[in-house]
Parts: sequence; C-alpha cells; structure tokens
Amino acid sequence: MDSVTAPGGATTLPERLRAQEEYQRELAARRARERAEVRVPAIDRVDRGEIAEANDPLRVARRVDRVSRFRTGQDPDTVPADAPAPALVADAAERLDLPVAPQVLLEKVINQPDFLEARYLEGGFVAQRTVGRVVIRGADGRTAGFGTGFLVSAHLLLTNHHVLPDADVAAGSVLQLDFQRGLDGDPLPVVEVGLDPGAFFAADPGLDFALVAVAGAPASTAPFGWCRLTDAQGTVVVGESVTIVQHPAARRKEVALRENRLVDIPEEVLHYVTDTEPGSSGSPVFNDQWEVVALHHASVPDPSPGGAGSLNEGIRISRILRHLAGLPLDPGRRALVDALDDPPTPHGGVEAARAPGARATGGAAAGAAAAAVAGDPTGTAGGVVEVPLRLTVRVALDARPAGDAGGPGTGGAPATSAPAPTASPAPPAAPTTAVESLAIDPDYAARGGYDPDFLGVPLPLPAPGLNAPVASAELRYHHFSVVMHRARRLALCTAVNVDGAHTDARPRSDDRWILDPRLPREEQTGAAVYADNALDRGHLVRRLDPSWGPLARAANDDTFHYTNSAPQHHAFNAGSTLWLGLEEYLLGTARRDRLRISVLAGPVLAPDDPPYRGVLLPRQFWKVVAVVDRGGRLVVTGYVLGQDAFLPSVLAEATFGAYRTFQVPVSMIGALTGLDLSPYAAADPLGTVEATVAAHELRTYGEIVLGG
Repeated sequence: MDSVTAPGGATTLPERLRAQEEYQRELAARRARERAEVRVPAIDRVDRGEIAEANDPLRVARRVDRVSRFRTGQDPDTVPADAPAPALVADAAERLDLPVAPQVLLEKVINQPDFLEARYLEGGFVAQRTVGRVVIRGADGRTAGFGTGFLVSAHLLLTNHHVLPDADVAAGSVLQLDFQRGLDGDPLPVVEVGLDPGAFFAADPGLDFALVAVAGAPASTAPFGWCRLTDAQGTVVVGESVTIVQHPAARRKEVALRENRLVDIPEEVLHYVTDTEPGSSGSPVFNDQWEVVALHHASVPDPSPGGAGSLNEGIRISRILRHLAGLPLDPGRRALVDALDDPPTPHGGVEAARAPGARATGGAAAGAAAAAVAGDPTGTAGGVVEVPLRLTVRVALDARPAGDAGGPGTGGAPATSAPAPTASPAPPAAPTTAVESLAIDPDYAARGGYDPDFLGVPLPLPAPGLNAPVASAELRYHHFSVVMHRARRLALCTAVNVDGAHTDARPRSDDRWILDPRLPREEQTGAAVYADNALDRGHLVRRLDPSWGPLARAANDDTFHYTNSAPQHHAFNAGSTLWLGLEEYLLGTARRDRLRISVLAGPVLAPDDPPYRGVLLPRQFWKVVAVVDRGGRLVVTGYVLGQDAFLPSVLAEATFGAYRTFQVPVSMIGALTGLDLSPYAAADPLGTVEATVAAHELRTYGEIVLGG
C-alpha cells in the first residue's frame, strides 16, 4: 500500500489550506489506484447495460426496495436491515407491478433512460437552497480561500476538514447563502451568516469532514431548510447518476446534473465521474431522491488503464455518521448530532425558529440541540421569553445592496445590516451576519395593514359571519392584518400582501414574541400556553411574506406578535413539509415572475376543539392564496391541513398519527370558518368541480389545481 504523509510545516493559513487539500488529493489518488481492478470491470458491465451484474445482489435489492417505497409514498426507512435480498426484490416488484427481475427493477428505479418524475425538479429546488459558499478567513479577517458547504440540520453546516481545518479558522469564516442567479439572470441578494464553533465543532482529517454550528441558528438557517443525513442502506448503486450542487472555483452556485455516473463504492468513499473544480470541496453528492450520499472532497486523474479525464471522490455519509456516533460528546452536543436524522423542512418553511430560552424547534433531540447552541451544553435549558412592551425603537429603512457591488472575489455585497466600510475594503476580522435583533415599531397608528386592492382586483378583508360574532376590529401591521376571535383568544383570520419582486429573506437571531398593546391581555394567547410542552407558536402570517420594500424589517418583526400565532404541535409545525412549503412554493413562482400574491390564513376554530391551559387547541388550519397571473386572470386556491392526530400527546402520552394536506373549495373554508369569502370563491378553479372530488389530497405541489 502506498504511504501518504500528513501535511505539516505550513505557516500561513493559505499554505495550510493548500497542504491539506494536496494531502486529501493524494489519499484519493491512492484509493483510485487500489480500486482499479474492481472499478474497471464494473464500468464495462454498466456500459453493456448489465447494471445489476455490476453490483452486489444485496445492494441491488436494497436499492430497488428503497426507491420503490419512495415511488409509492411509503416510508423508505422501515425495512429491516437484515431483510434477505429475494424478499426485498419481490416486494419491490409487487409495489411497482413489474417482473421479479433485479435488472428490470433496477433500470426502472434508477431511471436509466433519463426519464424522471417532475417532483425531481421540486426536490432539487429545495435541496439546492441548503448549499452555500464558504468564505475561509483567518484571524486577521483576510480571505484565505473558498469552499462549499451545506446545512444538515437547523443548527449545523457540513463541509470538508481541508476547508475548515480547525475551530479557530471556522470562527473567522462565513457561509454565503443564495450566492447564485435567479431565473431572470440577475444575482440574488446574498445572505451571509457566521459560524459558531464554540457551540459545536467536530472534524476528522481522515474522513475529511468538518461539522460546525451556524451562528444565530435556527433563525439564521430558517429560510433555507436543511438536508437530512441518513446511514440507511440502499441509497445508491454503481452505474447510477448522482448530482452535485457546488460553488466551483468560488463561482456562483452551479449544478453538475445527471451525466455524473457512480463507478465504485469502496468502504469509506464513493467514486464517480462528474464535473468539479477547486472550490467544489464540501459539496453534497445527491442521489435521484435528493438524499445526500457523499461529501465531495477530491478530484484526481483517472488512473485506470486507458483512463482519461478525472475521477472524483466523496466521503460516504454513512461513514461520517458512524464516526460522529463514536465521539464522546456531552448531552447537548450529542443532541445536535442526533438531530442530523430529523426530517428536513422545506426552504423558507421553517416557521418555528427559536431564540435562546424559547422552546426548542424539534423533538427531544432538537430541543436539547437548541439549548446547546444557546450556551447550555447539558440540554436542560428551558423557559419562555415574553418581552415587555417598552422596546428600543429601530425602524429599518435602508435598502439592500444590489448586484455585484462587492470587491474582487467577494461575489457581491451580502445582505447585512452592518454599515458599509468607509476606509479599507478588506473583510472585517469578525464574521458579519445577516441576523439581527427584534425591534418593534411602537407607532401602531402608522401601520397600513392588508391592502384589499393590492392585486388590482378588489379582495376585501373577510368579514366575520354569523358563526363568528365575537371578532375584534382589524389589527393592522406592516403589510398584513389580523382579526381576532375575542372568546377564543386566537386569530380568526390573517391577511397579508406579498410582493414577489421585492421580497427580503434575511434571517433573524432573535424571535421573541410579544403581546399586542392594543388588545387586553386576556384576549390574547401568550407565553403560558407554550411553556414546557410540545406546542410551537405557529406563525399564521409567515415572517418572510410581508418582508418586502422599505418596511421589510419592521414587517418581519411585526409577525412576532402573539396575535399572529396559534398553538401548533411541533410535529405538525416542523414536520408537514408540504404544508409549510406551500406558500414558499407559490412565493417562488411570484419571485420568478415578479408577481404579487395575497394570502389569507388562520385556524379553524371549531366548538369541539380540545381544551388546554384555558384555550381550545385548533385541530385544523387553512390558507387561501390569491394571485393575478400574467394573463390578468385572478386565481384563488384554498387549502386545509389537520393536526388533530398530534394533539393527544400534548394532553397525555400518545403516539403521533398521520396528517394530510388537501386543496379544497374556498367556499368550504368559508363554511368552516364563518367568514365571508365570496369574492375569493368566485375565482376558485375548484368552484365548479363536483363535490364528490372537490377536496383532494396533495402529495406534491404539482397536484395543485390552478385552472378550471
């Protein structure tokens, strides 16, 4: 076996980074040489169309089982690890109604003809949001290099060890998210967040990974979601295509798509042929289900006899997770690692971002994780923060920098509230972030509220009908309004205007909730309802939706009034990806086409909702989304999701059940809520659908009915 000498002797940070990168490249080259006798025959079989024969039979069986479960809406992680290959193949064949033949099944599930379901594109849009450019900075604040990294939980970033070789380097470095171009070709505003190795840092030079906490998380990561990491079997086979989302040569985000064949699976790494460049280090390697299968770290010349081009290597995610499982961590940091297996929430859909001291954003693991990042490594911190009404006034009216205004190599100015430097253009010594403190504008009289003419078509704030006679007057905030149900102490309805051409996606580090001084305390549901339980303060108006224009920051902060929240079980609030991503999906279209949308939302306040701490917990929630398309046509769609399966665990110990998202006629929402939604229902494409099929379950956004 060839020997590779560990790097040493470098003095400056750039020299250390170059030495570390060369060390990893030499390790990859050695592994490539050693595996040539296995890799070359396997490639020949794949080229002949014998993909099943190029893989171990058990690997094939596990792969067809896993993908067939994805295809049919089943949980892919439920199959026993010791299940025999024949049974897995037979079960997969039955699910897909195909012959019990591994080759046929494998070609079907890994899309050899390059036919993919449309949801592949939806999944890719979600996955790429998690990827950012790592700007490596030394103690002097100077940029020493670039890499790629991606969010793997609400708190943690994964990249290479040779990108962030130690905690000191991580402390000075930053992650730039949305460093890419939009559909119109214009650069997106960059969101720059710092790293917090004091809260968590784990790295290994052999596996070439670094896992580090993100400063201000989970609020700073909330708009972007994360990629779940799994050590499950059956995630990839030799001959399958993989996809890498990356920042090659420190450029704006790019994707190496489809023509990227996996050619070998050694013990600790994957070998694949794709396009990468320096700066791609730390990129996620995805399979077609957008599961992360490897951490890309090196590219070497193909050493195979007659080989041409490059052979790329990524560290297998299962091996990184195995290493992390063996680390001696305190309970809080162990919880951060355990949360790597939490199901991801969609981009922009994490509404449960919590500040230090508030209830955690996940289950037991994520709860302890939030405590660890807040400075409590034992994971036992708790309590709820309720902010007094005497607040420091700061109305933010400054505009964001546009285009590529940054200096050489920076890729444009990040979206941050820090003032522009007046002397040296060099990066600051400490990382700047886009995370800011909450500051409520005390002048409630100046708030414009929901604009019924925002779309150019009159859509008034819904009036309560006879079924809701105890509503408050309209409470106006920046770009949205709330109508409260006085007896239930919850919002009867919220309405927000969203300008897709001018949205501001800056995260927050501090999401303290406050009572609205315009209402008596007894007519609002405050902090006591959410203390020491699994209930989240679920935003009714998402914090990002009113965040546009000169009042973007003030509008964002306005969403943290208790009047804009409703008790939602955490498994509902953070787990229902389709529901939480619904508005972001529509908002993404609005941003792309520079459209405006108006969104109504609220709980269904049923008289038989279960009581808890003096309030009745809503079991269902609704949304109504209105948009005028490019043809000038008003389209309004309605949605309902229930959380009643989760509520027993708040009241007593019970197992969580399932939930479903439905598109329903807007008139049905009017009947459920007692609101007059007739102006909206007139533009509902489901308004003329037969009642027997009017309410249909949504599994993907592509199933939304937008036309009659």
